[in-house]
Amino acid sequence: MKVILQQDVRGQGKKGQMIEASDGYARNFLLPRKLAVLATAENVNTMKMQEKAKKAQEAAEKAEAEAIAAKLKDISVKIVAKGGSNGRLFGAVTSKEIADALNAQHGISVNKSKIVQEEPIKAFGGYDLKVKLGYEVSGTLKVVVAEA
Repeated sequence: MKVILQQDVRGQGKKGQMIEASDGYARNFLLPRKLAVLATAENVNTMKMQEKAKKAQEAAEKAEAEAIAAKLKDISVKIVAKGGSNGRLFGAVTSKEIADALNAQHGISVNKSKIVQEEPIKAFGGYDLKVKLGYEVSGTLKVVVAEA
């Protein structure tokens, strides 16, 4: 019996995939638990439309990520922090502070978890940070830490 999976099923397949399952397994397990629906012409058409919509959404998100990466190339974010002697900061500059400053100064909203810091920023100066925007797209963000 051909069924279309509504959720990931271990050992069978991923969501949206059409599989061939035994009649008993499909009738007694997959269908009652709403893990799958019968592969009728209407359901197959719905599955294809959902795949097309998903691909279009992914393409739009990838294009948006590439646009943000291009914007990040040309800008720098200035962060003002308190520090002691020898050019050292009290504490460290976090990725949340960088994301908030980027949004405030340039209007670009980036999730703090996408900003990659090799090591914490604990001194004044300029830094180049990698920003992973998803869909194998990444950009470089220039951060300048200045004394308050």
